[in-house]
Amino acid sequence: MRLNRILLSTVLVVVALVLQVSVFARLHLPGAVPDLMLLVVVGLGLVYGHTAGCLIGFGAGLLADLAPPADHATGRYALVLCVIGYLVGLAKPETGRVRSATVPMVAVVGAAVLSTLLYAGVGSLVGDTAARHVGLSGLVLTAAAYDLLLAPFTVPLVMALARQTAGDPLTGDGTPVAAASENTYRPRSAGTFRIGRTRRSRLGGRRGLMGTQRSGLLAGQGRKQKIKGVRRL
Repeated sequence: MRLNRILLSTVLVVVALVLQVSVFARLHLPGAVPDLMLLVVVGLGLVYGHTAGCLIGFGAGLLADLAPPADHATGRYALVLCVIGYLVGLAKPETGRVRSATVPMVAVVGAAVLSTLLYAGVGSLVGDTAARHVGLSGLVLTAAAYDLLLAPFTVPLVMALARQTAGDPLTGDGTPVAAASENTYRPRSAGTFRIGRTRRSRLGGRRGLMGTQRSGLLAGQGRKQKIKGVRRL
C-alpha cells in the first residue's frame, strides 16, 4: 500500500471509531448497533481490493478491540473485519470503478450479516454466549437494517476519497503502469510542418528549374547538330 493510502485509511478508521464510541454506541437502539467501522472497511475494500481490504480490516478491528469500552477478547473483531475486508475486496470491479449503487449496497448487507454471524461464532468459541440471550436472528436483522440505512451517507464518501489516492502511478490492483517509451511518436508542431513544406517546395522548385535548364541545353545541342549536318550536306 502507498503512504497516502495508509494515511487516508488511518484517518477514516480513527474518525469512524470516535463516532462509533461517542455517538452510535450511546443511542441505545433495539437489537444491534450501527457499525460505522464496518462501512469504512467496505468502502475502502471496494476501491483498493482484497489485499488492502484485509489489512485495513485487521487494523480497524484491532483498534476497536483495544478501545476502552471494549468488553470482549482482543483480536475477536480484528479477525471479523479482516475476513470482511478480504471478501468485499474480491467484489472490486476490474476497471477499479463501481458504476452502480447496487454493488455497494449488496456488499453492505452481506458484510453486516456475515460480520454478526462471525462475531457470534468466534464468541461462542471463547465462551461468550451473549448473542444467545439477545437472539441471533434479531441481531442479524437489525444490524443489516441499521448499516443499510447508514450506508448511503458514508460508503459513497469513503469511496470518493479513496479514489483520490487510487489514481497514483499504481493501478487499483497494485500493478505499476507501464511508462511511455522514448521512441513514441510525437506529432510535429504547426510551425515545424510549415517550415518543412516550404523547404520541400523550395527544393522542388530548384530541382524543376535545373531540370528545365538541362532539357533546354539538350534541345539546343540537338538543334546545333542538325544545323551542322545540313551545312555538311
